[in-house]
Amino acid sequence: MRRFVASNTRNLLYKTTRSSSSWRVLSQILSPPPAPLPPSPSSPKPSFLSAFRFFTTDLHPSSDSMDSDHYAATPLTVQTLNPKVLQCEYAVRGEIVNLAQKLQEELAHNPGSHPFDEILYCNIGNPQSLGQQPITFFREVLALCDHPAILDKSETQGLFSADSIERAFQILDEIPGRATGAYSHSQGIKGLRDTIAAGIEARDGCPANPNDLFLTDGASPAVHMMIELLIRSKNDGILCPIPQYPLYSASIALHGGSLVPYYLDEATGWGLEISELKKQLEAAKSKGICVRALVVINPGNPTGQVLAEGNQREIVEFCKKEGLVLLADEVYQENVYVPDKEFHSFKKVSRSMGYGEKDISLVSFQSVSKGYYGECGKRGGYMEVTGFSPEIREQIYKVSTVHLCSNISGQILASLVMNPPKVGDESYDSYISERDGILSSLKRRAKTLEDAFNSLEGVTCNRAEGAMYLFPRIQLPKKAIEAAEAVKTVPDAFYARRLLNATGIVVVPGSGFGQVQGTWHIRCTILPQEEKIPAIVNRLTEFHKGFMDEFRD
Repeated sequence: MRRFVASNTRNLLYKTTRSSSSWRVLSQILSPPPAPLPPSPSSPKPSFLSAFRFFTTDLHPSSDSMDSDHYAATPLTVQTLNPKVLQCEYAVRGEIVNLAQKLQEELAHNPGSHPFDEILYCNIGNPQSLGQQPITFFREVLALCDHPAILDKSETQGLFSADSIERAFQILDEIPGRATGAYSHSQGIKGLRDTIAAGIEARDGCPANPNDLFLTDGASPAVHMMIELLIRSKNDGILCPIPQYPLYSASIALHGGSLVPYYLDEATGWGLEISELKKQLEAAKSKGICVRALVVINPGNPTGQVLAEGNQREIVEFCKKEGLVLLADEVYQENVYVPDKEFHSFKKVSRSMGYGEKDISLVSFQSVSKGYYGECGKRGGYMEVTGFSPEIREQIYKVSTVHLCSNISGQILASLVMNPPKVGDESYDSYISERDGILSSLKRRAKTLEDAFNSLEGVTCNRAEGAMYLFPRIQLPKKAIEAAEAVKTVPDAFYARRLLNATGIVVVPGSGFGQVQGTWHIRCTILPQEEKIPAIVNRLTEFHKGFMDEFRD
């Protein structure tokens, strides 16, 4: 009976939502012209906010899709929603992905209906969705913690490694009531924070305090929390790199602040110049904006660069001099692929410069979603908060209590990531084999795709130093730009959509991340399984040649 009612309800809703033209008005409301970012004096302003209408096309259908008159009696309208929500954008899961999902459904119901047999998602850093296997030791410990009744069974000794059993016992002893289904302390389970702090100390060679750690459902909630604490009004701004990960622009918009862009230099491998930071800081001040913090993503997303330690020292000095909170997004710290670069945390760098708690305010973000672990769905992460007064710490804790606590599986994973098997443990050899196998494969994939992009006409791609992405620049022909304008589409989004329809490859237009006006990019992950990379290269190469021939000036 319930299935019958649900089916008829869906049919009724479908019929009643395709009868009027009011969605045209609604689409305009949902995508108002966004406020432009402050321009770089040496470069035109970025165009990524202008891409919003394209990314929401399939989410908000046109004239024949939905009749808002049917909802005239309801008290809530788009006009009465929080305008900050309407201004918020997140390109990584935008229109291109919606189209890809439709194509995937069509392939499932009608094989052979498109010139490709599968959708290849290169749009988001979601490793396990593309076939990456989880680390065995991590999953064994999680399974045992979630079902401790099997720990004392004789069969368990043959199914699980001895060190995973021992670690599960240790973790359960730290969890009140030994219950992974119960709430924890709002900062996270104390014993797990102790473990993570020890891992940070081993990584950096300087002390780490478990009371500085706030365990969160991935790094994103931690970023939201800090921006919520820092932003008081539109007159408060945060310096963010352009190109940037749209989490930052979205979060700043949601909390009513101003994004203050600083431009990474593509010509120098997406270099971060202190002179550019100073220029944008002064430009923001001249507009009455109080800049509160600086975001640095290292290794970079979407650009894939790894900062040199000397550059990091300059950034720390800049933040100290200008009184800025340094928000260090370090979630790709395991993902470094070139021999001449290595990851250094900003905390390690600042401490090596002699700066302590009273000298600089620093928040470092880490996640179990990236690295070699790729546990995106487990939603584990943390932020390490240093250099804040006790009064401010109380406010950070208060905000964390509103969310009660992060999920316990994510907390456990964060502790395992920062304290993996050691030499002599039964799982050590298999753990090292799995870890190194994943990272070496990512390195090969990054190089193969980098070379492939650089072999294409009019495409240049900087070296893939780290993270999980490439951000190649595409010199689009004038006719292609005019064709995009004719259908009211951003040119790089036009290219990405054509690529998807021809090949099944899903990428994100660079306009969703920010770029110097007049330049066009795409972000492509390196995550498809290695055996599929040659097919991606072949499809991409064939498509690009045809595209350039079609629109050649």
